[in-house]
Amino acid sequence: MTNVKAAPSPAATFDWDRAWTEVGGPPDGDGRINMVDRVVDRHVRDGRGDQVAIRWFGRADADLADPVDVSYLALSHRTSRFAGALGHAGHRPGDGVATLLGRVPEVYVSALGTIRAGGVYTPLFSAFGPDPIAQRLRLGRIRVLVTTGVLFRRKVRDLLANLPELRLVVIVDVHDDDIDALRTSEHPGRVEIRSFGRFLGEGHDEVAAAPTTVESPALLHFTSGTTGEPKGAVHVHGALAAHHATGRAVLDLHVGDTYWCTADPGWVTGTSYGMLAPLAHGVTMIVDEAELDARRWYRMLAEQRVGVFYTAPTAIRLLERMGADLAPAEFPELRLVASVGEPLDAAAVEWANEVFGVPVLDTWWQTETGAIMIANRLGRNVKPGSMGRPVPGIVATTLRRTPDGELERDADGAPIEADVDESGEIALRVGWPSMFRGYLDRDDRYRSCFVEAAAGQAGWYRSGDLARRDADGDFWFVGRGDDVIKTAGHLIGPFEVEAVLDAHPAVVESGVIGKPDEVAGNIIKAFVVLHRGYEPDDELRTQLVAHCRRHLGAAVSPREIEFADELPHTRSGKIMRRVIRARELGLDAGDTSTLQTAATTPTGTDPGGPAAGPSSERGDTP
Repeated sequence: MTNVKAAPSPAATFDWDRAWTEVGGPPDGDGRINMVDRVVDRHVRDGRGDQVAIRWFGRADADLADPVDVSYLALSHRTSRFAGALGHAGHRPGDGVATLLGRVPEVYVSALGTIRAGGVYTPLFSAFGPDPIAQRLRLGRIRVLVTTGVLFRRKVRDLLANLPELRLVVIVDVHDDDIDALRTSEHPGRVEIRSFGRFLGEGHDEVAAAPTTVESPALLHFTSGTTGEPKGAVHVHGALAAHHATGRAVLDLHVGDTYWCTADPGWVTGTSYGMLAPLAHGVTMIVDEAELDARRWYRMLAEQRVGVFYTAPTAIRLLERMGADLAPAEFPELRLVASVGEPLDAAAVEWANEVFGVPVLDTWWQTETGAIMIANRLGRNVKPGSMGRPVPGIVATTLRRTPDGELERDADGAPIEADVDESGEIALRVGWPSMFRGYLDRDDRYRSCFVEAAAGQAGWYRSGDLARRDADGDFWFVGRGDDVIKTAGHLIGPFEVEAVLDAHPAVVESGVIGKPDEVAGNIIKAFVVLHRGYEPDDELRTQLVAHCRRHLGAAVSPREIEFADELPHTRSGKIMRRVIRARELGLDAGDTSTLQTAATTPTGTDPGGPAAGPSSERGDTP
């Protein structure tokens, strides 16, 4: 692995050494730390080996009556076997291993086994087509791929000749006797295929975690943009301090909790908060192979006595669309619902508050940040629709931008912070542990994400997302920098308009774009999905326009409203405004490898992002 940058000193406002103490103690004098030792083995050493780490429900388990439980001790043994098998196969520290799997136990064994062995783990989304899969395998120089027989046949097998680094494919759902059937006459001799069971048999139950350091690469998350190749964001073992700290400060995780994160394991949230943060806290993770089904989800939350539920705004809105009457009378242990992936509008917050009966908290972060940076938190007054405030250890601000997207600077060349209630680009003071250390093989692109601050201060990471800060310090999302609409001299963030539309009782969700206009430069056009029972007619269109004008004023309200059966989303649930705009204007939509298909239901979050900027959990990215 190359192009890894050392992180500057962390923000002085938070004691990261204390954060390490809470997850098993600080790294040793040489900085040695291995994520898996702290998220799995530590619990075994502390006498919690019999506790369930993963409770898995298969897709076919319609009654939720036959879960598969994996204890922390069993997880330690299986990840040891995977790590030992990698060594037996000639895997070296720093080599890349990827999974192309859904929500199955093997994805957690493979990911954690790779990290235990000192390898670099890359999750791939199982609904990707062959081309984006091959592209990421090549860019990441992946040597080992873990997948299913069906996915291998459909999406990988015919591309093996063009994957020069790949040496081994491990198939999770076939027996040794069936391996030969997966090969073709053109199968490259350098690529070996083994069953998962045989592969684990080449390891043993007690393989010590590799002596990696806080700056050793552990994770490579790919994000794609509108054009060009995906960017590979490199994260290190030291990121675990931020995963653990935010798991406590934001998600309120504690040993013994039952926790459910619906994110697909192919995305960054599925790793950071669907694996590392919860296991670091010693919780029991619910893992459901099935896609979103309202009755199933409500039953899961109630019957499994889930305490903390982390999901996507799109999933919340889909539950709303299906009707609150499907929900049980109570969720006996639920104390917190949190969301990530795109802004959680006020209407969705209020609906979820009523249905779940607990605080519903929005969180903001990106693939590049590695962990939650800004969030609403328990014990604080939540303003529905706001992002909340920076989490402990994070210094965030908003920086002024020109209409062309450049930063405004003072006489000394330092960026200027935006005033209260003024829109600006979200920027983070560099130095938190989960800050990405590079874009693989793209040093110039990495450097462009940072800007120097005033003399004597650490620099800023530029997120590419726009927000405003109110007088209390709460952040309010405005839009992705490259989504902002310029109309009649105004700069309008699409989310501001979407949030007002979504608050109307007829609207499930909306997507807003700028449509070129000879007079105004652009006009605002909205695409609206309706709740059942509402007719998409001119009368309702007039009502929606009037509703927006009451709340926004005529200058920033939609001039056109078009009703739609659905909007294009990433597979994590983010609205793809660039695709809406391309379809409207007959343009090339660019890279649509993360576009949700009819067979895909959004249940998590995507780390990917827009081409011009970092891969926001707010934008498309999901």
